[in-house]
Amino acid sequence: MEDSRKAWLRKHFPSGPFIAVAALVGGALAGIVVYVGAYDIGADSPHTRPVYWLIEQLRDRSIAVRARNVGVPANLTDMKRLQSGAGLYTEMCSGCHLAPGLEKSEISQGLYPKAPELFREPQRSAREQFWIIKHGVKLTAMPAWGKTHSDELIWDMVAFVRQLPKMTPAQYQAAIASAPEDHDAMMKDMPRMKKMMP
Repeated sequence: MEDSRKAWLRKHFPSGPFIAVAALVGGALAGIVVYVGAYDIGADSPHTRPVYWLIEQLRDRSIAVRARNVGVPANLTDMKRLQSGAGLYTEMCSGCHLAPGLEKSEISQGLYPKAPELFREPQRSAREQFWIIKHGVKLTAMPAWGKTHSDELIWDMVAFVRQLPKMTPAQYQAAIASAPEDHDAMMKDMPRMKKMMP
């Protein structure tokens, strides 16, 4: 029985040396493609469909796996949290992600991949939104806000982002008008920002 299994494997799978040679050839070809700059990395030249699909899968699975143990606060609809989130979103996010009633900005038009318009597109889970805001996303313009902002402030942003699809332009303007203070005032007591200030 064992001999027949080995014979079957030998017949249907390539040998170890063949796999090693194929891996070396594949690696050499990839190295040549990188060295000669064959792939256009310009933001005005979209990825091919297979490359874009692969990047999307990598991004979405990576976020889902890393966000699954994030604990979501019960008070995401708290008014103070929403008001704080409105101020943070306006200062930090609206230039790329836009908002109800806002025109496309120069930044939002030049980004690739395009930043999701959070008031129009399907929502991710709250835990995924928190993880993305805190850690950012490589090879996009999404920064890791967790380097300068506390988890509480990041949850404020999540709380506000989750309300955006329900807002009219007038409601959005009212929300940002209700923000408690400007961004610099909100950040002055953040320990991470104090370290960065002279």
